[in-house]
Amino acid sequence: MNDPIDFRNNPGDPGARRAEWFRYYSDKRIGQQWFQLHLLQGLDVQSVLEVGPNLGLVSALLVNAGFSVTTMDMLPSQDPRPDIPHIQGDLTAIDSSELAGHDAILCCETLEHLPWRRVEETLAKFHAAGPRHLIISVPFMGFQIDWRLYLNATTLRGKFSFKKLNFLRRFKIDRQDPWGHKWETGYKGHSLAALEAKILAAGWHIARRDFTSPTRSVFYLLSPG
Repeated sequence: MNDPIDFRNNPGDPGARRAEWFRYYSDKRIGQQWFQLHLLQGLDVQSVLEVGPNLGLVSALLVNAGFSVTTMDMLPSQDPRPDIPHIQGDLTAIDSSELAGHDAILCCETLEHLPWRRVEETLAKFHAAGPRHLIISVPFMGFQIDWRLYLNATTLRGKFSFKKLNFLRRFKIDRQDPWGHKWETGYKGHSLAALEAKILAAGWHIARRDFTSPTRSVFYLLSPG
């Protein structure tokens, strides 16, 4: 059983947080972190609530880009800063009023940690909080091909990824990890259409949909319907 780790309470191993930082913010994931900010470009947004900030890289980037940022997570802030207020709470239990007062809510790679049946009510809670925009992302494991190649006089490297037939099988939940993924889009019963039905039922309009790779995610930019 793997509980979420509060690295602030691990003074006996000061390198643990740094090791986790380099593990999580890998070259595979870093483009996905950037894309979260990219979707805010050009929007009438100043204040952002980031739900599920992990170790705080996106929070720091948002502040550096000139946004006013508040974070929300079940753990205390893992990168406490005087200029970033933090709300500690359970996303399934918190009242929408505690999430209110922000131009945009950013909730990326978080919803898949909730039971599928709680997704629509969580999206409705975001809607009730009254932001002008909501950005979400979740893992996408539907049919896709990613092929990239780099070549110069001394270096050859490439990556190839091919996902298929996941729509025929159910997502396997790791029962030993209560904080792990409960579902991923592209698997049987969790199609993009099923997710988008929940989005619309929660009162949102889909303004934009994008896919990222090699971190295989689907992003939605949403506005109140």
